[in-house]
Amino acid sequence: MADETSTPEPAAVPKPRPAVKFLVCVDGSAHSRVAVRYACRRARARGGRVTLLTVIEPAENQHWMSVGNLMAEELREQAEQVLQEIAAEVNAFAGLMPELLVRVGPIGDEILRQMREDKDIGMIVLAARPPSEGPGKLVRWLASQLAGELLVPMTIVPGNLSEDDLLRLT
Repeated sequence: MADETSTPEPAAVPKPRPAVKFLVCVDGSAHSRVAVRYACRRARARGGRVTLLTVIEPAENQHWMSVGNLMAEELREQAEQVLQEIAAEVNAFAGLMPELLVRVGPIGDEILRQMREDKDIGMIVLAARPPSEGPGKLVRWLASQLAGELLVPMTIVPGNLSEDDLLRLT
């Protein structure tokens, strides 16, 4: 009679979760830096990545093309400098090398375009200004128009959170 001992089925190996990319909209302000630190903590905990996005909104009236071009170039240089500074902070704080992006256009539209172009984005992280300053233009716009078009979760981080608050939340 043959031995009827059964070999146990191998345990199912869980599939590794894909690394989520946190898209953080930054402008160099103190409150946007709080959002960056939040995203860094989340990315580090999940084995994810951080993308820093700065959007340059075009001037409404550009009667003189050469002046408009010069202003646009200066704004781009300032945006790139801010991104480099924050990238250095991200690296020092979290040991991550963020992806750096500068886009030109209406900020909400550019966030949507980036999200549609980069399928690895798993969360959008924005900063809210402190209550004394009132809600920022982007947060107001997002709440009224963009929320229905988002393809991923959006986190709005209060800009007045302390490091202890961030530790508690992440």
